[in-house]
Amino acid sequence: MSASSGLAAPAGAWSPFRYPDFALLWSAALLSNTGSWMHDVAAGWLMTTLAPTPLMVALVQAATTLPVFLLALPAGALADRMDRRHLLMLVQACMLLLAGLLGGLVLAGLANTVALLAITFGLGIGTAISSPTWQAILPQLVPRANLPPAVALHAVGVNLSRAIGPAIGGLLIVALGIAWPFFLNALSFLAIIAALWRWRPPARMPHASKEGLGASILAGVRHAADNRLLRNTLLRAAAFYLFGSAYWALLPLVARQQLAGDARLYGILVGCIGAGAVAGALTLPRLRQRFGLDGTLLGGTVGTALALAGYALLRVQWLAMLTSLLAGAAWIASLSSLNVAAQLAVPDWIRARGMALYTAVFYGCLAAGSVLWGQVATRLGLSWALLLAAGGALLALPLARGLPLQRTT
Repeated sequence: MSASSGLAAPAGAWSPFRYPDFALLWSAALLSNTGSWMHDVAAGWLMTTLAPTPLMVALVQAATTLPVFLLALPAGALADRMDRRHLLMLVQACMLLLAGLLGGLVLAGLANTVALLAITFGLGIGTAISSPTWQAILPQLVPRANLPPAVALHAVGVNLSRAIGPAIGGLLIVALGIAWPFFLNALSFLAIIAALWRWRPPARMPHASKEGLGASILAGVRHAADNRLLRNTLLRAAAFYLFGSAYWALLPLVARQQLAGDARLYGILVGCIGAGAVAGALTLPRLRQRFGLDGTLLGGTVGTALALAGYALLRVQWLAMLTSLLAGAAWIASLSSLNVAAQLAVPDWIRARGMALYTAVFYGCLAAGSVLWGQVATRLGLSWALLLAAGGALLALPLARGLPLQRTT
């Protein structure tokens, strides 16, 4: 079997919507993710007003992603041991309270860098628990044949919200003030809670229910060590996300300093990334059928490197918007390929822990990359940081030859 035929005769791109549970939870996640992207834009822009240095702005993303890196594997073990629906509902309620608290502090004029980073870190803890749990329930929503398009549609929802949320967030900041994106994000968690309340998954007996939490974590690590495809996926993910994180960490400063824009421009740039991702996602079934996961990831990596170079060199706002469209299409091609590869590599009994390992690599590289590229930009300037990240992404490509994402024999 060739690499390109590893996902032969894929289900249609929209076929998962035939299943009501998937459609319900996807729609709720779209609303919640829209609120989260409004929050991210507001948090990044708020830091540019509180402490406008590359490192401090990059620390906003690090505060979001570092908790996921640290806690994803324990969270995955927890999700394999208990009712995933109840766990998600509890976490969403806690995130609602945190987002509302930050909005209240900003509205009262009490927000500072410590409060912003601390509450963002708390929301990151919520993401650490919910992300692997959410990915682990996807196979409960659709048959296995529909899992690749379901994963792709999950990513489409995230990126559609990325297209909508930042633009709305930027407009809200300009029109009503920076507190309101935080309040609307808090309300958006209600959509997830309501959808989970209505969902009635089939009863399941967690495989690890008789193990201690530490034993469950060790079992997940041992499985990853013995699972060649999962191990390859984790290494390829690290190579991509470490360098791809650069523009996410530095985009607020690109908008403010290099393009002389305001919060509205920043929201538009992030929205263009989301629009590019949605457009790119529509071609993913065809691309995966022709080129396989490995070929699609290769194209996504090259596109990301070109986008990083564009952000580094361009000083015209409309050209930066076109660069953002390319960045979004390349990001979705890479992210979806890696996510599908991780989903297909792990069995259901350890799925949450397997996806937690992938999530830990994803967010760990985003956190490390945020600090790394913030430091590089502080010392060498924004353009050099982005160009070095682009070069690093291309230099990591030779890893692909020895680390296939799919079985080739």
